[in-house]
Amino acid sequence: MLRAVLATLLLFVVLHASESSWGNKPNLLDPVYQLKVDDYPKFATEMVLKNGKKIRFCSVKAMMHFFFTPYRYPEYGVKSSEEIDKIYVKDYLSGKRVDAKKAWYVFGSRLVGPHGDDLIPLFSKTRAELFVKRYGGTRIMPFEKLSAGLVRYLDM
Repeated sequence: MLRAVLATLLLFVVLHASESSWGNKPNLLDPVYQLKVDDYPKFATEMVLKNGKKIRFCSVKAMMHFFFTPYRYPEYGVKSSEEIDKIYVKDYLSGKRVDAKKAWYVFGSRLVGPHGDDLIPLFSKTRAELFVKRYGGTRIMPFEKLSAGLVRYLDM
């Protein structure tokens, strides 16, 4: 009887743990840096897979790590970026959700993200230019110019 209760309890814990980090519920921890996503609402990003599942990240840098090397995170079952349907960022100044592929990114600002230097997303190039005047920055770039090498450089 005790074994049956323990086995049931163990099964419940395993199922509950996997549901809380994957599936219909949002993941609580960033897959790349293991930081609590909800602790960094201004930097939070989201990725939607073609199968409908969503993955949240604590910052653009973390999301781009995953985007360029999803095979490093086998627990999410994404083998290549071809399996990613949509990615979203928040305009840093307004907090509005923006399609990451249409956003502009500031590199080299004085603003530090949850895990150090990061890319700051804004919904237009004009807003990015205004951001640079206030917070500094050495480069403004569209999504197409982001690369795995740049993301690795930000982590140095």
